Amino acid sequence: MPQKEFILEKIGQGLLHVLFWCAVLLFYTYFFGVGSNSFNDTLIFSLFLMPITIATTYVSIYKLIPDYLITKRYWLFVLYSLYTLIISAYLVMVSIFFSLIYISNFDYNEMNPLTRNILFVMTGIYLVTFIVSAFKLMKLNIEASKKTKNLETKILETQLKLKEQELKYLKMQIHPHFLFNTLNTMYGFALKKADETPEMILKLSNLLDYLLYQVDKPLVSLNDEINHIEDYISLEQMRFNDTLNVQFSKNIHSETIEIAPMLLIPFVENSFKHGKIKNGSLNIAISIEANADDITFIIKNSYTKASSSGDGIGLENIKKRLELLYPNQHQLNINLHENDFVVSLTVNPKLKRDDA
Repeated sequence: MPQKEFILEKIGQGLLHVLFWCAVLLFYTYFFGVGSNSFNDTLIFSLFLMPITIATTYVSIYKLIPDYLITKRYWLFVLYSLYTLIISAYLVMVSIFFSLIYISNFDYNEMNPLTRNILFVMTGIYLVTFIVSAFKLMKLNIEASKKTKNLETKILETQLKLKEQELKYLKMQIHPHFLFNTLNTMYGFALKKADETPEMILKLSNLLDYLLYQVDKPLVSLNDEINHIEDYISLEQMRFNDTLNVQFSKNIHSETIEIAPMLLIPFVENSFKHGKIKNGSLNIAISIEANADDITFIIKNSYTKASSSGDGIGLENIKKRLELLYPNQHQLNINLHENDFVVSLTVNPKLKRDDA
């Protein structure tokens, strides 16, 4: 805040304080003037009470409440409040004595009826102190609530940024791993100068197009993700030739269903990488069923205990991505049987839409 604005703000606060204490002075004058015939005498008595009231109030709102009550140092708050009460009560007695000497000339009967009772006078002083302290406490609570809310917002923003960074890191790992497998296959075809190489390059171009323009989106159409899987399977079919048997069933009930990109392809990759050719064929069965509430993905590949059981980079990353993108909104089961390896995944796309 610039110095000029700071000075103007302090001047404004000072004027508000002056106006408030002028209002309290008028209150005292009329409050203690009930039954009195001399307005001037009541005004003088009220003026003598003002320093006591101001001091007691400021000690309460600038020391006792913020330093001891708000910080939950309750014993010190009670102790220093008791000190303040004793000192202020002593000063009130002095003010009453002053009223008896200076205003009433030692004539008790000439004293204002309301100023004779120390409890009544203290009630007037502490009424003002209590009201001002209540507003101060409410103000401090409001400020504390705002600070807490701002802190929670900053923590949430930081968590979201960390989540986004972790997701980007995981995607960076998925992309090279996916391309590495695909380029290895293409390299083998190029060495053999196979006729399928141009078609393989076209399929790879489609895959790269998906990676470049779709994968950075929080959500993509489920149909686009399925097309991406089908392009990948086509590449693998060129590599395996007659030794690959893929069954792919789809039952999509809505065209508007969305899913996180590259969420299913790592499971497909691992079925080819860790699957075992049995009886001259690698058997892979893929099933996708989706509606507005759930997407169920099941993939099964032939397997033997002698084959590698490692999850690979892609599958480990997909587990972490599921935890980040679909917390408590997905169910992943991986089962290793005697002759096959089965992965079953269920996610809730509707909940994901709200989190994206």
